Amino acid sequence: MRGTPSSASSSRRADLWANLWPDRRTVWRWHVLSGLFCLPFVAFLCLTGAVYLFKPQIDRLIDRPYDHLAVASSIATPAQEVRAALASIPNGRLLALELPQGPGHAARVLVDRGGEAIRVYVDPASLKIVKTVPEEQRFERIVLKLHGQLLLGNAGSMVMEMVASWTIVLILTGLFLWWPRPLRGGGVVVPRLKTVARWRDLHAVTGFWVSALLALFLVSGLPWSFVWGQALAQLQHRLSQAQSLQDWEIGAQPARTAIAGHPVIEPPRMAAAMPGMEMDAPPPAAAEALAGLDAVVATAHRLDFPLPVMIVPPAPGAQLWHVRSDTQDRPRRIEALVRPDGAVSSIKRFGAKPFVDRAVGYGVAAHEGHLFGWANQLLNLLVAALLLVMSLAATVLWLRRRPPGTLGVPERVPEPRVGIGTVLAMLVLGVLLPELGASLLLLAAGAFVLNRVRA
Repeated sequence: MRGTPSSASSSRRADLWANLWPDRRTVWRWHVLSGLFCLPFVAFLCLTGAVYLFKPQIDRLIDRPYDHLAVASSIATPAQEVRAALASIPNGRLLALELPQGPGHAARVLVDRGGEAIRVYVDPASLKIVKTVPEEQRFERIVLKLHGQLLLGNAGSMVMEMVASWTIVLILTGLFLWWPRPLRGGGVVVPRLKTVARWRDLHAVTGFWVSALLALFLVSGLPWSFVWGQALAQLQHRLSQAQSLQDWEIGAQPARTAIAGHPVIEPPRMAAAMPGMEMDAPPPAAAEALAGLDAVVATAHRLDFPLPVMIVPPAPGAQLWHVRSDTQDRPRRIEALVRPDGAVSSIKRFGAKPFVDRAVGYGVAAHEGHLFGWANQLLNLLVAALLLVMSLAATVLWLRRRPPGTLGVPERVPEPRVGIGTVLAMLVLGVLLPELGASLLLLAAGAFVLNRVRA
């Protein structure tokens, strides 16, 4: 009789667990359904993300012909380079000037033409235009829009946000299916490649190892999405009560807006006069408003901000030029406001930004593979490769197990056990991930209507 209390206690713990979480077959059904939706997109994100990881190297390779120009004894001033670029673009206005990263490099002048950003490469020795390309047609920009928007603008951004939301469900259900196994032996933390279970192990074990990093990638990518990013930007504004705008792109933001940026050290006068009004990118300066550019460029060289460095002209009615670092290692970014005579008015470093900006900055830098140098790039590339292996293994398993003529989704349990813990987890995720919450409500409504029709 001594074993009776212990047996009763074990039984109560088992009942508590059963009431908290769903039955295994129900989780298996959710995992397969979310996988069928998410895995094609996950594979696509891995491929495009792996390319974008090496954006600096690819940009240098593409621009190599314009970074090995003949070095003359005398070169043009920045103002002369800008005037040459503006003369080549009818009705163009200065959007920004990118500092050259070395001798023999063509000047990069960003020109606004009717709301479109044009990058003009100018030979500093002869003032000859050696290349002209719209920013939206640059290779890295196309890959970025493929990766985050499927080239569909904000509609594509919303699709990818939905994918990210359901991939989090895919991760959680996958870990639930993996967890009950003892944390030792083959097939749990080490794949059994020489057995018939090789594809199952490649999927499950690889998924276990990359799940945490995949979740970090998904969360760090959400600030770029249209719905979640807008909500986060509003939260940041309310928390900081600052007039400055976020330091990341949201949805299908034009390249022109990203380049022009927003002087965040001093708010625009209109914003101060009309609190609560959201400011668009400041209009670019006209060709005549180049007074002080040469002095500002000289100051920018002395400041020695991490490259690339952008010099943005003053907003209408203002006098201060905006000098900022656009390095992909965002925690190293610095910006300054400079007077036309070259005197520095103010400097703002990454550490002075609002908390949300800093959190997103670290996340984006890690996501893009530039938080800790080349090791970050290689780590992200490894994760992308493992995710492709996991996706391939999942596809093979699905094709092998799928009965002919069916979708291959496990049958619904007649009386599925959902569990209180699952309901609470879905409520939390539905609030934190609005698109997931909306889709769950639609699925619940559809299931309710279908059940009523069948009845």
